[in-house]
Amino acid sequence: MHGAGSGKTKVLTHKIAYLIGEKKIKPWDILAITFTNKAANEMKERIVNLVGDLAKDIWMGTFHSICVRILRRFIDRIGFDSSFIIFDTTDQKAVVKACLRDLAIDDKLFNDKSVLSEISNAKNEMLEPEQYTSRVSGDFRKEKIATVYELYQKRLKENNAIDFDDIINYTIKIMIENPDILEYYSNKFQYILVDEYQDTNKAQFTLITLFASKNGNITVVGDNDQRNLFF
Repeated sequence: MHGAGSGKTKVLTHKIAYLIGEKKIKPWDILAITFTNKAANEMKERIVNLVGDLAKDIWMGTFHSICVRILRRFIDRIGFDSSFIIFDTTDQKAVVKACLRDLAIDDKLFNDKSVLSEISNAKNEMLEPEQYTSRVSGDFRKEKIATVYELYQKRLKENNAIDFDDIINYTIKIMIENPDILEYYSNKFQYILVDEYQDTNKAQFTLITLFASKNGNITVVGDNDQRNLFF
């Protein structure tokens, strides 16, 4: 682990170049994950400079962009159509407001922003509505939010929509419930490289673990001073 400006990205880019140039690993069998699109683009530019156009075939991007590629192909396995839409914050707030209204919950006591924040936290902990409901039993406020969470997810599905937090969780769900898909991607990704690993949450860590379950070749770089790791 290294701090800012210590050459973490250089470590990853040169390792990828080594894998392609010396180990003859096919670029499409390499998965490189960053936390922002900007970082992914910068990394790709550096690798192009090292190995040329082969860099364009690497699976490289954010956790979410990688997962969307997989969802477009396999989300029908969990009851959505491949033409699903991703709701932004405005869409999410509209759905939550409708849920609060339909459940006769006072939106002055439960505003959409705080409810969405709690739902997002639950999703980052990989808690589906029924699991969240069980965990918050006895907490009046969170029990109310649990009813909103359940209806919110139902409304999303009715619209063939997912939100930002669903992207990783649904990818995990698909792989766990469909061993053939897990086998495909865990075989495919022979080498996995992750930048800014200290920012990884539970869902992201679980996803990486699934991807690496066959080959186990993981390289991570991050900042010790910003540690938030799952081991």
